[in-house]
Amino acid sequence: MKVKYLRLEKAVGPLIVMDDVKNASYDEIVEIEMPGEPSRMGKVVQVDHGRVIIQVYQGTANLSLNKVAVTFSGKPMEIPLSREILGRVFNGVGKPIDGAGEIYAQRLYNINGRPMNPVARLYPRNYIQTGISSIDGLTTLIRGQKLPIFSGDGLPHNQLAAQIVKQARISDDKGNNFAVVFAAMGIKHDELDFFQRVFEETGVMNRVVMFANLADDPAVERISTPRCALTAAEYLAFECDMHVLVIMTDMTSYCEALREISSAREEVPSRKGYPGYMYSDLASLYERAGMLKGSGGSITQIPILTMPNDDITHPVPDLTGYITEGQIVLSRSLYQMGIYPPINVLPSLSRLMKDGIGKEYTREDHPDLANQIFSAYSRVQEIRALAQVIGEDELSEVDQKYMEFGRQFEERFTKQGFDENRSIEETLDLMWELLSILPEDELTRIDPALVKKYLRK
Repeated sequence: MKVKYLRLEKAVGPLIVMDDVKNASYDEIVEIEMPGEPSRMGKVVQVDHGRVIIQVYQGTANLSLNKVAVTFSGKPMEIPLSREILGRVFNGVGKPIDGAGEIYAQRLYNINGRPMNPVARLYPRNYIQTGISSIDGLTTLIRGQKLPIFSGDGLPHNQLAAQIVKQARISDDKGNNFAVVFAAMGIKHDELDFFQRVFEETGVMNRVVMFANLADDPAVERISTPRCALTAAEYLAFECDMHVLVIMTDMTSYCEALREISSAREEVPSRKGYPGYMYSDLASLYERAGMLKGSGGSITQIPILTMPNDDITHPVPDLTGYITEGQIVLSRSLYQMGIYPPINVLPSLSRLMKDGIGKEYTREDHPDLANQIFSAYSRVQEIRALAQVIGEDELSEVDQKYMEFGRQFEERFTKQGFDENRSIEETLDLMWELLSILPEDELTRIDPALVKKYLRK
């Protein structure tokens, strides 16, 4: 039952406080009305005996404490969902902003999602092809996995995200059971225009659902953006049996909004001022990826975050790394060398990669090939450090071949055009081509039978 109250106790930042409220519940949506002002939406964030704190999405500017009506809906935030959301653009609270009208659905869905029964989860198998060699070959994205990208300010993570959206496909794609849900938090208007333009020009917009919270939108709205996106992904995956790739950028903006709201609520801060519950809050988002028994769909996540000062020990990448199954790390030094995408393969890993590659999924030589490339490129770093001391001319013949391998690896394998879409076979063949630079007796991590079958001198 809806209940209306006509007085506020106080308003602080994005929060309003009310006393003597009966039967309010956490996460309940409220409507705030004032004479001559458009109505505002809020969410109950704290209940303490009759005292209630409400987070106002549009802020509390010009809000009167007395000339106001607050209506409690008795329900959490819900959004309408149907297959018509494909190809549409929404704001951070699920309202259409593309001018194509409202979404009409038979039911509304709670944005906080439905908890996945651990017993009902399926182990992630098979892979999603991104068309980017550094990811497909060495940190393969497995269907049902959560694999974040750790970036930094000024690095081309937006271009990488757009490239993944336009190129991503599943190995047995029939053309109509793969979708991308794209959630952008705290982005600028020109960045939103960039994403929309790329998706429309490449013809993938009809399989993309976009949720965009802009930098000048309320920070409070940023908290709801990934939840709306993941609710849409759950609908497409578990009710429409689609394989869904969810890309969320930028999770650092989300965490800063979380810190801002926590500070307004006067909560005790943790590391670098972030709230102590940030780990569980991020987990409530990341753990919504996966596959379920009895469902033909899956949810795969690529959260993208910018590391302040390129610090991988910062709370946001640190906690994300604990929850997710690996990471893809972008390198500023590679970017300064003119290499795109600047993926540093050595600190990057995909913990589930071994379970979705090989004979049944990609190709029989893929696991050994990836191990050998990692080993060779890590050896390159040691030899480069040695060359800085004694000079490259003083290196042994084998070491000089490793130096050549390192240069070719970065220029031909890591470096890739924004519109260059490589199949998994092209990526694996290129890896063999690079290994042919090295003496055959250096290929100690590959089955000799595979060397004989695939290596071309």
